[in-house]
Amino acid sequence: MKLILAALFVILAIIPDAAVVNPPQGFAVHATPQDVPEIRFTDGDGRALTLADFRGRTILVNIWATWCPPCIREMPTLDNLQAELGGPGFEVVALSIDRAGTTVVKRFFKKIGLSNLSLYIDETSRAAAALRAFGLPATVLIDPEGRELGRLIGPAQWDTSEMVAFLRSFIPDRAK
Repeated sequence: MKLILAALFVILAIIPDAAVVNPPQGFAVHATPQDVPEIRFTDGDGRALTLADFRGRTILVNIWATWCPPCIREMPTLDNLQAELGGPGFEVVALSIDRAGTTVVKRFFKKIGLSNLSLYIDETSRAAAALRAFGLPATVLIDPEGRELGRLIGPAQWDTSEMVAFLRSFIPDRAK
């Protein structure tokens, strides 16, 4: 019996945390990480960025817009998630595809009191197309090497204990 328990302990110790935590409903996790196309967008100050700027961190890219009611409802939960997990190992990249530009998105952030998320925008919507986000909101989980681990199409409650535990399991131990 002791041998079986010891073997089980060794197996659990070598299985990645992500395999232990079940994905929340609707979150499709890939069996193996998938390549992600390089997308371009800007930050709230107009600086050009790509996903390569986030290498070394697990990121949750959420494609959204101020005119999308389900997106609007989930934004406070993404802000809470960023407050809970954000740091050197993890960032929520809430990527607006509003064609009206940064001013509209900044006004929206202020109106609903978002204070933890950074502002990212792609007025062309090319990023959404490249990521195959054909509905809003769409969220893609990307590992520190820049590969897609999984995705969720549609809104979610991002700040539940289940979701936080699930996402935390993808943050490298050294960055937690």
